[in-house]
Amino acid sequence: MIRELERFAARIRLETVKQIGKRGFGHLGGALSVVDALAVLYGGVMRIDPKNPDWPERDKLVMSKGHAGPALYSTLALLGYFPMEWLDTLNQPGTRLPSHCDRLLTPGIDMTTGSLGQGVSTAIGLALAQRMDGKGARTYVFVGDGECNEGQVWEGAMFAASQKLDNLTLFVDVNGKQLDGTTDEVLELGDIAAKFAAFGWHVQTIDGQEAAAIQAAVTAASLVPNRPSCIVLNTTKGAGVPSIESIELNHHLPMEGEHLETALRECEKTLRTLEGGTV
Repeated sequence: MIRELERFAARIRLETVKQIGKRGFGHLGGALSVVDALAVLYGGVMRIDPKNPDWPERDKLVMSKGHAGPALYSTLALLGYFPMEWLDTLNQPGTRLPSHCDRLLTPGIDMTTGSLGQGVSTAIGLALAQRMDGKGARTYVFVGDGECNEGQVWEGAMFAASQKLDNLTLFVDVNGKQLDGTTDEVLELGDIAAKFAAFGWHVQTIDGQEAAAIQAAVTAASLVPNRPSCIVLNTTKGAGVPSIESIELNHHLPMEGEHLETALRECEKTLRTLEGGTV
């Protein structure tokens, strides 16, 4: 099972690099760092139906760090939510796949995001509604560590704990970088896990690039009563693609020429290895 999740993550990475390569530039670093968690969630954890994206009883996911949308698009396309050919249209005129997630355009997107911090509030609203419906559905939300500069994140953290939203799981993608530099340079965040714990959340800190650790943490979170859960993902910006990982400022990158070809070769090599082929 874990091997299959790793293969799924490798496919997501490859398609995400291809997407941004077609556009020529994009938010690749922070998209790649959440791929492993997306693979785990959509690879067996979440209650979903790609043939019925609006199924009322489905689990929902909010990509509050909306610039990671390309990774989510790759995930959804691989599951059959929409044709793979759509990935070639990322952020092009008339596309159904804008640079940031839009629920009115893309099948499988549960919430429009992009204004950082606001996804936490909307995810809380979804979780409250799900609890009122009484159908056992859960909400998952991704925020970036740089996004935690936003006060709205912490207002939401206080509210979710007060409402005992045990059907809400929040992932903090701690890759150490944001648009203008490292998170420590821009605004030192301190101990994010301790902060969420102080607000009353159940908190786990794990390797955000390890499928087994992610799966175990998500399972543990689902069993905690009367508290929302926070899973702190220690990640690498550009994870899984060495040539992208090695770039110091890799929040938004041009992707073309030899730079693109190198990244594609790295992704294809990883996928072949996981599928048991020759390298």
